[in-house]
Amino acid sequence: MDLTQRLCDATTGTLELFAVHLGRELSLYDALDRHGPATPTELAARAGIAERYAQEWLEQQAVAGFLTVVDGSAATSDADRRFQLPAEHRGALVDPVDGDHVAPFTSMLVGVAGVLDEVATAYRTGGGVPYESYGADFRHGQGGVNRPAFTNDLVKAWLPAVPGLDEQLDGGRVADLGTGVGWSAIAVQAAW
Repeated sequence: MDLTQRLCDATTGTLELFAVHLGRELSLYDALDRHGPATPTELAARAGIAERYAQEWLEQQAVAGFLTVVDGSAATSDADRRFQLPAEHRGALVDPVDGDHVAPFTSMLVGVAGVLDEVATAYRTGGGVPYESYGADFRHGQGGVNRPAFTNDLVKAWLPAVPGLDEQLDGGRVADLGTGVGWSAIAVQAAW
């Protein structure tokens, strides 16, 4: 692949990730997951957003292949078209403990984008960018990306593999001291 095509594809991919971030931030995927297929009017009402933006987001998501159109031939207008979250995309976009849940990467991307000017300054000065500058989006994205591993692998495979640790954790207390948003401590507490 030539560089021009690669950069064009990366731009399209980044814009798609920003749309996924909006879908998570505005609970649009959750509304489709909980209540089923929706027209733009229905999604707007469910999520409390403007109908025009609901329609644009739904159409973009369908073109990107993240959502599907339900029997598009039955729609008499764009407003009647119903969109759904395919079951095979639920893990990646909605279920926070599914091993395929990668949607939180979008929040990390938003956090990084928010400090690019600071990063450029750090390049010029040799300084740094403090972690807290990346903001809540980045922190929650990082926590969300780690959550499936902590909820599943940490307590079902990693910690039980340490000889004697199971007995030490059984009935004990768990302290989370600056290790992120807390999913590891919550998983350990729930398991023991």
